Amino acid sequence: MVASEQVLATGQQLDTLCINTIRTLAIDAVQQANSGHPGAPMGFAPVAYCLWQDFLNYDPADPTWFNRDRFVLSNGHASMLLYAMLHLAEVRQVQANGEISKELAVPMEEIKRFRQLGSRTPGHPESHLTSGVETTTGPLGQGVGNSVGMAIASKWLAANFNRPGFEIFNYNIYTLCSDGDLMEGIGGEAASLAGHLKLSNLCWIYDHNSVTLDGPAAWSFSEDIATRFMGYEWNVTRVTDANDLEMLARAFRVFLKTNDRPTLIIVDSHIGYGSPHKQDTNAAHGEPLGEEEVKLVKKFYGWPEDAKFLVPDGVREHFREGIGKRGRELHARWSKTFAEYSQKYPELAERLHHMQRRELPAGWDKNLPTFPPDAKGVATRESGGKVLNALAQNVPWLIGGAADLATSNKTTLKFDGAGEFSSNNYAGRNFHFGVREHVMAASVNGLTVSNIRAFGATFFNFSDYMRPSIRLAALMEIASIFVYTHDSIGLGEDGPTHQPIEQLASLRAMPNLIVLRPGDANEVTEAWKIIAQLKHSPAALVLTRQNIPTLDRSKYAPASGVAHGAYVLADSGGQPDVILMGTGSELSLCVDAYEKLKADGVKPRVVSMPSWELFEQQDGAYRESVLPREVTARVSVEMASTFGWDRYVGPTGRMIGMHRFGASAPIKDLLKYFGFTVDHVVAEARAAMAEKH
Repeated sequence: MVASEQVLATGQQLDTLCINTIRTLAIDAVQQANSGHPGAPMGFAPVAYCLWQDFLNYDPADPTWFNRDRFVLSNGHASMLLYAMLHLAEVRQVQANGEISKELAVPMEEIKRFRQLGSRTPGHPESHLTSGVETTTGPLGQGVGNSVGMAIASKWLAANFNRPGFEIFNYNIYTLCSDGDLMEGIGGEAASLAGHLKLSNLCWIYDHNSVTLDGPAAWSFSEDIATRFMGYEWNVTRVTDANDLEMLARAFRVFLKTNDRPTLIIVDSHIGYGSPHKQDTNAAHGEPLGEEEVKLVKKFYGWPEDAKFLVPDGVREHFREGIGKRGRELHARWSKTFAEYSQKYPELAERLHHMQRRELPAGWDKNLPTFPPDAKGVATRESGGKVLNALAQNVPWLIGGAADLATSNKTTLKFDGAGEFSSNNYAGRNFHFGVREHVMAASVNGLTVSNIRAFGATFFNFSDYMRPSIRLAALMEIASIFVYTHDSIGLGEDGPTHQPIEQLASLRAMPNLIVLRPGDANEVTEAWKIIAQLKHSPAALVLTRQNIPTLDRSKYAPASGVAHGAYVLADSGGQPDVILMGTGSELSLCVDAYEKLKADGVKPRVVSMPSWELFEQQDGAYRESVLPREVTARVSVEMASTFGWDRYVGPTGRMIGMHRFGASAPIKDLLKYFGFTVDHVVAEARAAMAEKH
């Protein structure tokens, strides 16, 4: 260490030294990347330092500890703040198999590779890349939404697993958020739901810096946040200077003493140097400071101007004696308690073991319903509800609810002991999210990253309101479950405002999302089996409002073919003359057309395609066996946009689908008007056969 660095390490108070280390690591990483947001980490470094060093119950040596406090950086553009904390606290990297390695999650070389290809320090935190990142954030509002699900999870786990003398779960969720998080609509939904549920284990820390990306926050944002959150039934407190560690500590102690509502701590900060008197223009607008400005900032901090990525002597040791020692001791005491708990309550302990490892319990698929052939049939939302209830009885940590539509979605868990989740009963398994699709989906993600299998349900058209959360579930590689009913124009009189058209194509375009649109009740059972076994992909289950026939599986192929994504449902033997492909309620149209064509001497084949994604995962030989390339006469039938079907029907195939929004009318009139009839499918099949010649 050079002389100037030695003076630095011994001449400042240790707290200030640590805070300025956080700040300068952020400055240097952003400057080296020539990209990023240094301002928020600079201004809010004292807050993160105070929280992690003195209040966060977290063991850096095991970031998977079940009862750890969760830290969520909702303003994910401030990612270097989190990366600096993970580095200085020496949080360990978790291997893909769940084992804790000796390697740091964010070693110094990763900080130096900030925003570079293949690094663990991307521009916004990604939980599947970097241990210690609890959830992927960046799109503003998603982190606060996730934090509500995490807080629900903590309450639910405590209510279901704690026993007298054994407080296994009591963890808190701390969330840093920005003006943008509170401006986004999801922020309001999240705050409203959290206040209603009295989630006293939830603390949002609001970075009130009066600056947005465009300029002064006053240009677009003037509401009284404190009054708004008091209206949401939150406890609200304020710290007028982010550098005041004593007042920050006092605010955190107030949160810990509040047991009847969530807490918002409004912290006045100043983007840039962290001084009440200085604010840097570049930092405020999400740009690197520039070499000359970096030197001025470091001079202001009393830092060696030419030092880069400096962690002075004493800083790491100070964190080891703070969060490191406290977390280790808390974890050790918890582990001792849990060992005794495991002896006394082995079944509950085994359940937790399965949950943490994302395993299913023995007998998870027992007693799942099979449905007899029925020409009149049943709506797949009805069969879906029956399968869900059977599955949830076998998997006690499968929980969820709907956005005020449980009776329509048929997602209510009705068996004894399911119960309603509320501020008076945190043990319940039925959630009432209200008309809040945005935060329902984000909460489902928060529950899922908390090792609970969670689902959220609504009408398929309103998946648009949930899209950012669905996308992040896919990006995070987590097995969130999204259940959608009223899946087509088949819902009838509610009309085009409620009739989904482009949603299937849109969700199929999303990487790592498994979309399942089963074609009868038994395909629903198979779809739920697939969903139950997912570990690294979310699922969208798309179900009908209207009745559809339950196919005779003694005549047609078994529904177990759903596991392959697509399968030959009905065949004429030998090479087919034409292939009819369908999903959902249109599958029975294909079957009826198949029978008519077969009676006329044609050799048709019906392929059920409930999941394109699963079909694409099959090997080439299987895909060829289902859709042989020599058979170019093909027809797809789906009451949705035809976008994407050309990959399966080919250049000479035909696509029966929707090319406009729907209409308000009885279903029988809609089906005739838009061409979803057996005669039309037969006519298109004949046209496809003629085309190949």
